Amino acid sequence: MRYGLWAPLCKLFSGAALVLLVVTAPLPAQAEEDELTIVALGDSLTAGYLLGPDEGFVEQLDRALDAAGHENVKVVNAGVSGDTSSGGLARLDWAVGPEADAVILELGANDALRAIDPALTRKNLTEIVAQLKERDLPILLAGMYAPPNLGRDYGEAFNSIYPDLAEEEGLLLYPFFLEGVAGDRTLNLGDGIHPTAEGVGVIVEGIMPRVEDLIAEARARDTETE
Repeated sequence: MRYGLWAPLCKLFSGAALVLLVVTAPLPAQAEEDELTIVALGDSLTAGYLLGPDEGFVEQLDRALDAAGHENVKVVNAGVSGDTSSGGLARLDWAVGPEADAVILELGANDALRAIDPALTRKNLTEIVAQLKERDLPILLAGMYAPPNLGRDYGEAFNSIYPDLAEEEGLLLYPFFLEGVAGDRTLNLGDGIHPTAEGVGVIVEGIMPRVEDLIAEARARDTETE
């Protein structure tokens, strides 16, 4: 058979090979999710009082999120030891910077320890939430209970702040930040107030499902704005 008879077949097979190449070429990998930044705005419980550099709440939460497959989520420590709800409100603008995509709000413990009027704590937390919502930032509110020695009336007024605010503002709520840790001497430092590294681990394990809800909410809002 002369070469001239092969020419159409060569073109045909060449075209088929090209189609096969296009069809079988690997699809590009799905784009990774953008990095998401969660700011933990709180007091010494967030700051990691008297703990090592890798033992605090933020550091342990970061590792737990990585282990759960949330490698693109970063937690920023905006905890200040001794801070009250008034202090958190005063520094809100610079503590929660423009990089924030979501906020864990953990304030009020020092208000109770100082027996500050629960009405003021409620007012401050409500204002913090209002300012964060103006920025369209999803919020996980970490609740706190008043020490029992302050009496029943104070306890009822203080303890109701967090569930009330969460319901009124449609916030994610973790009812008690120290759940499983408060009152356990083996999980607290000598002051009986601040958790050890092991105590922080218990806190992180307990709050993780709500943090993952916060991440989902933040991702959903990103999608809506695209």
